[in-house]
This record gives sequence, structure tokens and C-alpha cells, in this order.
Amino acid sequence: MAGQDPHDIDPLDQEPDFEEESAGDDQVEQAWERFKRSAFSKRTIAIALFFVILVIAFLYGVLPQLPGIQDSLTKVKDDGDRTWLAAALLLELGSYASYIWLFRAVFIREVPRVGWGGSYRISMAGVAATRLFGAAGAGGIALTFWAVRKAGMGKRLSVSYIVAFYVVLYGLFMIALLTTGILLRTGAVPGRAPFGVTVVPAAFAGLVIFFFLLTMLIPGNLERIAERWSHGRGRMAGIAKRFAAAPALLGHGTRVALKLIRGRDVGLLGALGWWAFDIATLWASFKAFSDAPPLAVLVMGYLVGMIANVIPTPGGVGAVEGGMIGSYAAFGVPLYAATAAVLAYRFFAFILPTLPGLIAFVRLRREVGAWEREDATIKSKVMAARGSPRDVQA
Repeated sequence: MAGQDPHDIDPLDQEPDFEEESAGDDQVEQAWERFKRSAFSKRTIAIALFFVILVIAFLYGVLPQLPGIQDSLTKVKDDGDRTWLAAALLLELGSYASYIWLFRAVFIREVPRVGWGGSYRISMAGVAATRLFGAAGAGGIALTFWAVRKAGMGKRLSVSYIVAFYVVLYGLFMIALLTTGILLRTGAVPGRAPFGVTVVPAAFAGLVIFFFLLTMLIPGNLERIAERWSHGRGRMAGIAKRFAAAPALLGHGTRVALKLIRGRDVGLLGALGWWAFDIATLWASFKAFSDAPPLAVLVMGYLVGMIANVIPTPGGVGAVEGGMIGSYAAFGVPLYAATAAVLAYRFFAFILPTLPGLIAFVRLRREVGAWEREDATIKSKVMAARGSPRDVQA
């Protein structure tokens, strides 16, 4: 029915393959414990610290020696420059507020106990995990999955809604990458348009969008189909079912995202706010040191640089900066201006949320403990109402 709230109908009710497994809680807890042991091991922490030291040494020891950059960096002493940097700080806060708003819009109906406070803690802790431990958001995805599972979401429902969350968030990113690249290359908007930073990333975005549209055609009962094809039993049946699970969940999550969009929840505008405020932070950082490039160039350089997040460095540090600076250089932006602006922006985007995110993670662990105690109490009351197994047998 047009305009119907997608939360009124549980999408999993219409796809019977997505049923819960009794061992789900143990599995997610074990997966989270493995992630923690890997992320917080002495070796991982030592490597991360060494990497951070190298990056800081490069940023503050090597870059300032490049022609023109030292003069640009000293401009921060002027009152006007400080004003722009303060504006960048406020804009980046708006970006994170939008992220929390989006998270709440996607998950709140399924886990109402999370609320605004829980949405803040899960979102910020996930951002911190992404910044410190995971390429392409792997750390944040793992933490979010653990948190929503503990909040009461079923295992497969959690996966579907996490996929939906990122489809909404990065679907907008890919649409912007595609359209901005086309507009620049065709001359519809002002700015230089080198082939490598317009057509190539636009083609990449088009392929990604096409791929996810295709996933919507994957049947929800793909696991059962694969199991039947392998004659329903034996080792091959188990292997076929496991291989079918990922595309089935991906397709289902994409359909959930479409249902959320059709529901027209205003909170989904948080995806737009996340990217718009973050790009505005970069714009203000440019203004703090020099003139900002044309809007389309500003957006395209940002988007191309952000693709480097897939490179396995903590939070994309080093890779994102290099990607953005290189993109702006290709667009003809002066090197000193691009370097100063990108480094200022990355301070707000990377360093600023890390400490609040770690604090949010500590508080989230306490909140999860409270949820577990609450669930245990409810379970014991239900068991008492039903009678113990011995009473039932008697």
C-alpha cells in the first residue's frame, strides 16, 4: 500500500528463510570477543601507535617544509582563520549529529530500548572502532552488530538492517559521485574535469549502484534453493547454504533499505546531513587558509579521496589525505591550499570524535550489561510463570 510505514510489516515475515538460530547469541558474542582480542592485542596496538607516530612525523615534520605550505599554516594565527576553523568544528558536529539521527531512524522501531542515548553511544563507539581498527568501516560494523544484537534484535534481522543502514548512507555517496563526475565532465558545472578524477570514479559509482540494484532480484529463500540443488543433505548442502547466505542477506538488506526510503521517515535525511556537513567542514577548512575551489570540484575531490577508506590503514589515515590532496591537485587546486585544508579537515573528522567515541564505548558496555540483566530477569519470570520442566512433567 502506498505510503505505508515499512515498520508496520516486518520484512522478515515475508521471507521465511530468515529464521532465528538458537545459537545466535553465543555466536555473536564469540565473534565480538575474537574481534576484541584481535583489535586490542599488544601487537595490533603497537603497530597502530607506530603508524600514528609515522603519520604525525610526516604531517608536522615533512609537509610544512614544502614550498608555500609553511606560510599557509601560519595564517591560522589570524582571527578570521580561527573563525573559519571554529565554523569547521561546528559543521563536523552537525555531521555526527546527522549520523546519530540516521541510526535512530533505521533501528529505533526494531530496538526501542536503544533510544537517543543508546543511538549516540552505538554510533560514536562505532565511529571510534572504525577510526582505530577497521578498514572500510569493518570495526564499526562489528561493534554495531554486537550492540543491536544485545539490544534484542535477531541475528538475521540485525544483518539486514545494518546492510540497509549502509545502503542508505553509501547509496547517497555513490549517487553524488556519479552525478558530480558527469556534471563536471560535460561542463554543466564550472571546474576542471580531468578524465581520471571524473569519468573513472563516476563509472565506478555506476557499477556499484547497478550491482546493488541487481541484489534486489536475489530471492529471499536462496539458501533453501541452494540446499535443494545440493539434494538437501550432506556436506555439499551445508556448503551451498553457507555460500547462499551472504547474497541472500545482502539482497534482503537492500530491499529493507528501499522500504525504509518509501516510508519517508524524515530521519533518513541524516544520511544527507552526514555527507553535506562533512563536505561543508572541508569547505570551511579551505576558507581558513585560502579560497575554496568551485563547489563541484570541492565535492568531487572529497568523494574521490574518501574512496581511499578501503585501504587497510586505521581510519584511512594517510590514504584519505593523499587521495584528497592528489585529487585536488589534479583539479588544479594549489598544493599548499589543498594540503592545509585537508589536514585541518582530517583533524576534525578523525581526531575529534575518537575520545568521545571511546567514552561512549565504555558507557555502552555498561548499558549492554543492564540490558542483559533485564533480559535475564524477564526470562526468569516467564519460566516461573510457565513452570519449571520438572513441574510440567509432574
